[in-house]
Amino acid sequence: MRTARFALDPAFTIGEVNPRLFGSFVEHLGRCVYTGIYEPGHPTADAEGLRADVLELVRELGVTTIRYPGGNFVSAYNWEDGVGPAEERPRRLDLAWRSTETNRFGLSEYIAFLKKIGPQAEPMMAINLGTRGVAEALELQEYANHPGGTARSDLRVAHGDKEPFGIGLWCLGNEMDGPWQTGHKTAEEYGRLAAETARAMRQIEPDLELVACGSSGQSMDTFAAWEATVLAETYDLVDYISLHAYYEETDGDRDSFLASAVDTESFIENVVATCDHVGARLKSKKKINLSFDEWNVWYQSRPNPHPVEDWQEAPRILEDVYTVTDAVVFGSLLIALLRHADRVTVACLAQLVNVIAPIMTEPGGAAWRQTTFFPFAQAAKYGRGEVLDVRAVSPTHETKKYGEVDLLHATAVRADDGSVTVFAVNRSQTEPLPLEVALNRMGLTAVVEHTAIADADPDARNTLQDQERVTPHPVEGTTLQDDGTLTAVLEPLSWNVIRLSRDLS
Repeated sequence: MRTARFALDPAFTIGEVNPRLFGSFVEHLGRCVYTGIYEPGHPTADAEGLRADVLELVRELGVTTIRYPGGNFVSAYNWEDGVGPAEERPRRLDLAWRSTETNRFGLSEYIAFLKKIGPQAEPMMAINLGTRGVAEALELQEYANHPGGTARSDLRVAHGDKEPFGIGLWCLGNEMDGPWQTGHKTAEEYGRLAAETARAMRQIEPDLELVACGSSGQSMDTFAAWEATVLAETYDLVDYISLHAYYEETDGDRDSFLASAVDTESFIENVVATCDHVGARLKSKKKINLSFDEWNVWYQSRPNPHPVEDWQEAPRILEDVYTVTDAVVFGSLLIALLRHADRVTVACLAQLVNVIAPIMTEPGGAAWRQTTFFPFAQAAKYGRGEVLDVRAVSPTHETKKYGEVDLLHATAVRADDGSVTVFAVNRSQTEPLPLEVALNRMGLTAVVEHTAIADADPDARNTLQDQERVTPHPVEGTTLQDDGTLTAVLEPLSWNVIRLSRDLS
């Protein structure tokens, strides 16, 4: 068996992990909200209609920032429809997903949901810049964030929310480069609107953090030119530019699917290069960071197994059921984000419940973890600290989409107490991969645990009928040698978490 190798040294680092890297996304899409996080009448529902079983899983998942309310949904959304007494809110047609939106869940319920997750859960509010503009953004900001004494802030108080919501992170629209988007704009049109919106919002709160829309994918015809044009208008007014990417296995090409993170890393590096080029051209010392605020495995090419009619309420759409293979790819995408933690400082897994999600529910019934739940929860728990620079020498194989690709994809994070967690994927479908890691001057003394997601059936999945078919399992034989070398064997097609402790005595 060919061996993969890399070295860790405390002198060689990428950057500190921002907790926002472990964000997620709640959109009014399918059953993400209704019968997902919100289901009055469910046996576990609280007084506000939030499912306690889902809340428990969301806390276990470890999500931080949650982006809301879209997504494509936001580009025709009137925020006023989601405030005030729920029974008085209007029903609307949702153009993005051809559904009927009841608006029973809105801004106040979203903030209440975050509070019940815990203090780590931060709002990330998206603004409609598709059918609306500067005036409506300012009205929403005043309603949400101003303490009181004005028409809209007093309206919030009258609606039962005395304290302002304190939303500090805002998305200036969503995927405005996409022709599918309601109110789609050219880069010039969007850049100008985003700049004017940002400038006006900062007149109220100068310290807001703002995300400009980047490309909806690296494959867009306007990619890079879009970012350059938008940032030429907004560079000094925004803090982030967004990236969105989804991956799926097509035509049975599993090797390419397992190498999806090659595209993710290329996407990140190309956007960073574009941002820095614009900054250099403007002679600015400011760095624009990246908000990878939609990412996941999503089988867009598969037909929906559930019958759905136009303008249905909360239809069963985009309810992908994830396999072991999907979990390994998903883990590799997490590794890609961590490997670029110096510039990717916000990321949102799309989405949180039912819709291409790590958590699934049945109306009136159970909630359970998909296979992708585990890599996210492990990364959110153990991927806090400083990312170490991992430059592996690995066996390779050939893929149709990406050419020659390393079988090993890995990163490592050092916590404040000096302990280290290695996250690693073996992309080989058939062969185990021996791994050696030289731990130079790391002061590590023991292997705490090595767990993996792998299975003799790469298509194994968790379902309503078998909710724990796939879970992380312990891996034996991982050792720390006397010379300071970590040795392990990574199972074929596997996601691995290896935790190492430091003697602090």
